[in-house]
Amino acid sequence: MAEHEVTRRSFLNQVSGTVGTVALGGSIRHPLLAGEAQAAPAGAGAWVREFLRRPDCDFYCEVTGAGPGLIFAHGLSGNHVSWWQQVPYFSDRYTCVTFAHRGFTPSKEALGGPGPAAFVDDLAAFIDHLKLPDVCLVAQSMGGLTCLGYALREPARVRALVMASTTGGVDFRSIKHPEIERLPLLAERASRTRADLSKQGINAAAGARMAREQPALHFLYQEIQDLTPQPYRQAVSTKLTGGSRHSPDAVARLRMPVLFVIGDEDVVGVPGASVAIASLISGARVEHVPDAGHSVYFERAQTFNRLVDAFLTSAMAVPPRKA
Repeated sequence: MAEHEVTRRSFLNQVSGTVGTVALGGSIRHPLLAGEAQAAPAGAGAWVREFLRRPDCDFYCEVTGAGPGLIFAHGLSGNHVSWWQQVPYFSDRYTCVTFAHRGFTPSKEALGGPGPAAFVDDLAAFIDHLKLPDVCLVAQSMGGLTCLGYALREPARVRALVMASTTGGVDFRSIKHPEIERLPLLAERASRTRADLSKQGINAAAGARMAREQPALHFLYQEIQDLTPQPYRQAVSTKLTGGSRHSPDAVARLRMPVLFVIGDEDVVGVPGASVAIASLISGARVEHVPDAGHSVYFERAQTFNRLVDAFLTSAMAVPPRKA
Protein backbone atom coordinates (compact mmCIF):
# COMPACT_ATOMS: atom_id res chain seq x y z
CA MET A 1 0.00 0.00 0.00
CA ALA A 2 2.78 2.46 0.89
CA GLU A 3 4.56 1.69 -2.37
CA HIS A 4 1.32 2.35 -4.26
CA GLU A 5 0.92 5.73 -2.55
CA VAL A 6 4.47 6.79 -3.40
CA THR A 7 3.96 5.85 -7.04
CA ARG A 8 0.62 7.64 -7.14
CA ARG A 9 2.02 10.84 -5.61
CA SER A 10 4.99 10.77 -7.96
CA PHE A 11 2.65 10.53 -10.92
CA LEU A 12 0.39 13.33 -9.67
CA ASN A 13 3.36 15.60 -9.06
CA GLN A 14 4.51 15.01 -12.62
CA VAL A 15 1.08 15.89 -13.95
CA SER A 16 0.94 19.02 -11.79
CA GLY A 17 4.29 20.31 -12.98
CA THR A 18 4.24 19.32 -16.64
CA VAL A 19 0.68 19.72 -17.90
CA GLY A 20 1.58 22.94 -19.74
CA THR A 21 4.41 21.34 -21.69
CA VAL A 22 2.28 18.35 -22.64
CA ALA A 23 -0.57 20.56 -23.88
CA LEU A 24 1.56 22.90 -26.00
CA GLY A 25 4.54 20.76 -26.85
CA GLY A 26 6.89 23.03 -24.89
CA SER A 27 6.75 26.25 -22.88
CA ILE A 28 6.39 29.60 -24.66
CA ARG A 29 8.09 32.64 -23.19
CA HIS A 30 5.44 35.13 -22.24
CA PRO A 31 5.91 38.70 -23.57
CA LEU A 32 5.69 40.09 -20.05
CA LEU A 33 8.74 38.04 -19.14
CA ALA A 34 10.58 38.30 -22.45
CA GLY A 35 10.16 42.05 -22.71
CA GLU A 36 8.95 41.84 -26.30
CA ALA A 37 5.70 41.36 -28.21
CA GLN A 38 4.82 37.80 -29.12
CA ALA A 39 1.87 36.40 -31.01
CA ALA A 40 -0.19 33.93 -29.04
CA PRO A 41 -0.62 30.43 -30.49
CA ALA A 42 -4.07 29.98 -32.00
CA GLY A 43 -6.58 28.96 -29.37
CA ALA A 44 -4.07 28.77 -26.55
CA GLY A 45 -2.54 32.15 -25.77
CA ALA A 46 1.05 32.61 -24.72
CA TRP A 47 2.13 30.29 -21.93
CA VAL A 48 5.08 30.29 -19.57
CA ARG A 49 5.84 27.88 -16.76
CA GLU A 50 8.64 28.62 -14.35
CA PHE A 51 9.92 28.60 -10.78
CA LEU A 52 10.66 31.95 -9.17
CA ARG A 53 13.43 31.66 -6.58
CA ARG A 54 12.33 33.19 -3.28
CA PRO A 55 13.92 33.11 0.20
CA ASP A 56 13.47 29.54 1.47
CA CYS A 57 11.18 28.79 -1.47
CA ASP A 58 10.90 27.79 -5.12
CA PHE A 59 7.65 29.45 -6.20
CA TYR A 60 5.86 27.79 -9.15
CA CYS A 61 3.77 29.88 -11.55
CA GLU A 62 2.09 29.75 -14.94
CA VAL A 63 1.10 32.63 -17.22
CA THR A 64 -1.44 32.11 -19.99
CA GLY A 65 -3.00 34.51 -22.48
CA ALA A 66 -2.64 38.23 -23.05
CA GLY A 67 -4.29 41.38 -21.76
CA PRO A 68 -4.73 42.91 -18.29
CA GLY A 69 -3.22 40.87 -15.47
CA LEU A 70 -5.64 38.48 -13.75
CA ILE A 71 -4.14 36.51 -10.87
CA PHE A 72 -5.81 33.50 -9.24
CA ALA A 73 -4.86 32.48 -5.68
CA HIS A 74 -5.92 28.98 -4.60
CA GLY A 75 -7.14 27.70 -1.25
CA LEU A 76 -5.83 25.13 1.22
CA SER A 77 -7.09 22.22 -0.89
CA GLY A 78 -5.59 23.41 -4.15
CA ASN A 79 -2.69 24.59 -6.24
CA HIS A 80 -2.34 26.22 -9.67
CA VAL A 81 -4.24 23.35 -11.32
CA SER A 82 -7.37 24.25 -9.35
CA TRP A 83 -8.16 27.00 -11.86
CA TRP A 84 -8.43 24.65 -14.87
CA GLN A 85 -11.99 25.84 -15.54
CA GLN A 86 -11.15 29.56 -15.28
CA VAL A 87 -7.94 29.95 -17.31
CA PRO A 88 -9.42 28.74 -20.64
CA TYR A 89 -12.42 31.01 -20.08
CA PHE A 90 -10.52 34.22 -19.35
CA SER A 91 -7.21 33.82 -21.20
CA ASP A 92 -8.48 35.20 -24.52
CA ARG A 93 -8.89 38.61 -22.83
CA TYR A 94 -6.61 38.56 -19.80
CA THR A 95 -3.09 37.56 -18.88
CA CYS A 96 -4.12 34.74 -16.55
CA VAL A 97 -1.61 34.01 -13.81
CA THR A 98 -1.86 30.93 -11.59
CA PHE A 99 0.61 29.80 -8.95
CA ALA A 100 1.09 27.35 -6.12
CA HIS A 101 1.58 28.95 -2.72
CA ARG A 102 4.93 28.09 -1.14
CA GLY A 103 4.95 24.49 0.02
CA PHE A 104 1.97 23.55 -2.15
CA THR A 105 3.08 21.18 -4.92
CA PRO A 106 4.97 21.87 -7.13
CA SER A 107 6.22 24.91 -5.18
CA LYS A 108 8.66 24.04 -2.42
CA GLU A 109 9.59 25.57 0.91
CA ALA A 110 12.66 24.89 3.04
CA LEU A 111 12.10 23.10 6.34
CA GLY A 112 11.19 25.63 9.01
CA GLY A 113 10.22 28.28 6.45
CA PRO A 114 7.71 31.04 7.26
CA GLY A 115 4.79 29.42 5.45
CA PRO A 116 1.71 31.65 5.16
CA ALA A 117 3.52 34.57 6.79
CA ALA A 118 5.36 34.98 3.46
CA PHE A 119 2.36 34.56 1.14
CA VAL A 120 1.85 38.28 0.53
CA ASP A 121 5.59 38.87 0.04
CA ASP A 122 5.66 36.05 -2.52
CA LEU A 123 2.75 37.53 -4.46
CA ALA A 124 4.28 41.01 -4.39
CA ALA A 125 7.61 39.69 -5.67
CA PHE A 126 5.85 37.71 -8.39
CA ILE A 127 3.83 40.72 -9.61
CA ASP A 128 7.03 42.78 -9.72
CA HIS A 129 8.79 39.94 -11.54
CA LEU A 130 6.09 39.99 -14.21
CA LYS A 131 6.34 43.79 -14.39
CA LEU A 132 2.57 44.11 -14.12
CA PRO A 133 1.62 47.74 -13.42
CA ASP A 134 -1.67 46.67 -11.87
CA VAL A 135 -3.68 43.48 -11.48
CA CYS A 136 -7.09 41.98 -10.84
CA LEU A 137 -7.04 39.40 -8.05
CA VAL A 138 -9.30 36.35 -7.66
CA ALA A 139 -8.93 34.66 -4.28
CA GLN A 140 -10.37 31.37 -3.08
CA SER A 141 -10.54 30.65 0.67
CA MET A 142 -6.93 30.66 1.97
CA GLY A 143 -5.93 32.70 -1.09
CA GLY A 144 -8.00 35.53 0.36
CA LEU A 145 -5.32 36.18 2.96
CA THR A 146 -2.77 36.51 0.18
CA CYS A 147 -4.84 38.76 -2.05
CA LEU A 148 -6.43 40.92 0.62
CA GLY A 149 -3.05 41.36 2.25
CA TYR A 150 -1.61 42.55 -1.06
CA ALA A 151 -4.61 44.83 -1.73
CA LEU A 152 -4.14 46.49 1.65
CA ARG A 153 -0.40 46.90 1.03
CA GLU A 154 -0.60 48.06 -2.60
CA PRO A 155 -4.14 49.39 -3.14
CA ALA A 156 -3.18 51.50 -6.17
CA ARG A 157 -1.97 48.39 -8.02
CA VAL A 158 -5.17 46.35 -7.57
CA ARG A 159 -7.83 47.13 -10.17
CA ALA A 160 -10.37 44.67 -8.74
CA LEU A 161 -10.58 42.07 -6.00
CA VAL A 162 -12.72 38.91 -5.96
CA MET A 163 -13.08 37.22 -2.57
CA ALA A 164 -14.57 33.74 -3.05
CA SER A 165 -15.54 31.79 0.07
CA THR A 166 -13.09 33.76 2.19
CA THR A 167 -12.91 36.35 4.93
CA GLY A 168 -9.29 37.14 4.02
CA GLY A 169 -8.10 37.03 7.61
CA VAL A 170 -10.32 39.91 8.73
CA ASP A 171 -11.09 40.12 12.46
CA PHE A 172 -14.80 39.98 11.68
CA ARG A 173 -16.10 39.15 15.16
CA SER A 174 -15.86 42.80 16.16
CA ILE A 175 -18.11 43.91 13.27
CA LYS A 176 -21.59 44.97 14.34
CA HIS A 177 -23.81 43.13 11.87
CA PRO A 178 -26.76 40.70 12.17
CA GLU A 179 -24.79 37.95 10.43
CA ILE A 180 -22.08 38.11 13.08
CA GLU A 181 -24.68 37.60 15.82
CA ARG A 182 -25.77 34.36 14.12
CA LEU A 183 -22.26 32.91 13.83
CA PRO A 184 -22.15 30.75 17.01
CA LEU A 185 -25.26 28.77 16.02
CA LEU A 186 -24.18 28.42 12.38
CA ALA A 187 -20.65 27.41 13.36
CA GLU A 188 -22.00 24.58 15.53
CA ARG A 189 -24.15 23.29 12.68
CA ALA A 190 -21.27 23.49 10.21
CA SER A 191 -19.01 21.58 12.59
CA ARG A 192 -21.51 18.73 12.86
CA THR A 193 -21.91 18.64 9.08
CA ARG A 194 -18.14 18.49 8.50
CA ALA A 195 -17.84 15.60 10.95
CA ASP A 196 -20.63 13.73 9.17
CA LEU A 197 -19.03 14.33 5.75
CA SER A 198 -15.71 13.05 7.05
CA LYS A 199 -17.35 9.79 8.15
CA GLN A 200 -18.71 9.40 4.61
CA GLY A 201 -15.34 10.03 3.00
CA ILE A 202 -16.51 13.30 1.47
CA ASN A 203 -14.17 16.27 1.23
CA ALA A 204 -15.95 19.04 3.14
CA ALA A 205 -14.39 21.76 0.97
CA ALA A 206 -15.95 20.06 -2.06
CA GLY A 207 -19.22 19.31 -0.32
CA ALA A 208 -21.92 16.65 -0.24
CA ARG A 209 -23.69 17.98 -3.31
CA MET A 210 -20.57 17.82 -5.48
CA ALA A 211 -19.85 14.29 -4.28
CA ARG A 212 -23.41 13.21 -5.03
CA GLU A 213 -24.12 15.06 -8.29
CA GLN A 214 -20.62 15.31 -9.80
CA PRO A 215 -18.57 12.41 -8.39
CA ALA A 216 -15.84 12.73 -11.04
CA LEU A 217 -15.39 16.39 -10.10
CA HIS A 218 -15.22 15.47 -6.42
CA PHE A 219 -12.58 12.86 -7.24
CA LEU A 220 -10.50 15.42 -9.15
CA TYR A 221 -10.83 17.91 -6.29
CA GLN A 222 -9.47 15.32 -3.86
CA GLU A 223 -6.65 14.38 -6.23
CA ILE A 224 -5.51 18.02 -6.51
CA GLN A 225 -5.64 18.40 -2.73
CA ASP A 226 -3.54 15.26 -2.26
CA LEU A 227 -0.74 16.70 -4.40
CA THR A 228 0.37 18.60 -1.31
CA PRO A 229 1.19 16.37 1.68
CA GLN A 230 -1.41 16.48 4.42
CA PRO A 231 1.09 17.33 7.21
CA TYR A 232 2.11 20.52 5.40
CA ARG A 233 -1.50 21.52 4.77
CA GLN A 234 -2.30 20.89 8.43
CA ALA A 235 0.68 22.97 9.53
CA VAL A 236 -0.46 25.84 7.32
CA SER A 237 -4.01 25.57 8.64
CA THR A 238 -2.73 25.73 12.23
CA LYS A 239 -0.64 28.81 11.47
CA LEU A 240 -3.57 30.51 9.79
CA THR A 241 -5.84 29.82 12.75
CA GLY A 242 -3.44 31.54 15.14
CA GLY A 243 -2.17 34.18 12.69
CA SER A 244 -2.57 37.94 12.66
CA ARG A 245 -5.84 39.48 11.54
CA HIS A 246 -6.70 42.51 9.41
CA SER A 247 -8.76 45.08 11.26
CA PRO A 248 -12.23 46.01 9.96
CA ASP A 249 -11.11 49.66 9.88
CA ALA A 250 -8.27 48.81 7.49
CA VAL A 251 -10.57 46.86 5.19
CA ALA A 252 -13.14 49.68 5.21
CA ARG A 253 -10.55 51.94 3.57
CA LEU A 254 -10.38 49.81 0.40
CA ARG A 255 -11.54 51.72 -2.66
CA MET A 256 -11.05 49.27 -5.52
CA PRO A 257 -14.11 47.31 -6.74
CA VAL A 258 -14.63 44.22 -4.55
CA LEU A 259 -16.83 41.20 -5.18
CA PHE A 260 -17.64 38.51 -2.61
CA VAL A 261 -18.82 35.15 -3.99
CA ILE A 262 -20.56 32.86 -1.50
CA GLY A 263 -21.77 29.28 -1.85
CA ASP A 264 -25.00 28.96 0.08
CA GLU A 265 -24.09 25.43 1.24
CA ASP A 266 -20.57 26.31 2.44
CA VAL A 267 -19.72 24.51 5.71
CA VAL A 268 -15.98 25.28 5.66
CA GLY A 269 -15.87 29.06 5.30
CA VAL A 270 -17.91 31.68 7.14
CA PRO A 271 -20.44 33.01 4.60
CA GLY A 272 -22.14 35.33 7.06
CA ALA A 273 -18.84 36.95 7.96
CA SER A 274 -18.16 37.65 4.27
CA VAL A 275 -21.49 39.48 4.10
CA ALA A 276 -20.57 41.52 7.17
CA ILE A 277 -17.13 42.38 5.78
CA ALA A 278 -18.64 43.42 2.46
CA SER A 279 -20.89 45.87 4.32
CA LEU A 280 -17.78 47.78 5.41
CA ILE A 281 -16.42 48.35 1.89
CA SER A 282 -17.91 51.11 -0.23
CA GLY A 283 -19.57 49.65 -3.31
CA ALA A 284 -18.69 46.03 -2.52
CA ARG A 285 -20.93 43.43 -4.12
CA VAL A 286 -22.06 40.06 -2.76
CA GLU A 287 -23.19 37.21 -5.00
CA HIS A 288 -24.82 34.14 -3.45
CA VAL A 289 -24.67 30.92 -5.48
CA PRO A 290 -27.33 28.35 -4.58
CA ASP A 291 -26.61 24.62 -4.71
CA ALA A 292 -22.90 25.27 -4.15
CA GLY A 293 -20.53 24.62 -1.27
CA HIS A 294 -17.18 26.09 -0.32
CA SER A 295 -15.63 25.81 -3.79
CA VAL A 296 -18.03 27.61 -6.11
CA TYR A 297 -15.29 28.14 -8.71
CA PHE A 298 -14.86 24.35 -8.98
CA GLU A 299 -18.40 23.09 -8.46
CA ARG A 300 -20.33 25.76 -10.39
CA ALA A 301 -17.64 27.02 -12.73
CA GLN A 302 -20.02 28.34 -15.37
CA THR A 303 -21.86 30.49 -12.84
CA PHE A 304 -18.64 31.58 -11.13
CA ASN A 305 -17.01 32.58 -14.41
CA ARG A 306 -20.05 34.53 -15.51
CA LEU A 307 -20.26 36.46 -12.23
CA VAL A 308 -16.54 37.25 -12.18
CA ASP A 309 -16.53 38.17 -15.87
CA ALA A 310 -19.34 40.68 -15.47
CA PHE A 311 -17.69 42.14 -12.37
CA LEU A 312 -14.29 42.49 -14.06
CA THR A 313 -15.81 44.07 -17.16
CA SER A 314 -17.41 46.72 -14.97
CA ALA A 315 -14.26 47.19 -12.87
CA MET A 316 -11.95 47.53 -15.86
CA ALA A 317 -14.16 50.30 -17.25
CA VAL A 318 -12.98 52.45 -14.32
CA PRO A 319 -9.59 54.15 -14.93
CA PRO A 320 -6.83 52.77 -12.68
CA ARG A 321 -5.96 54.73 -9.59
CA LYS A 322 -2.75 56.69 -9.59
CA ALA A 323 -0.14 55.65 -7.05
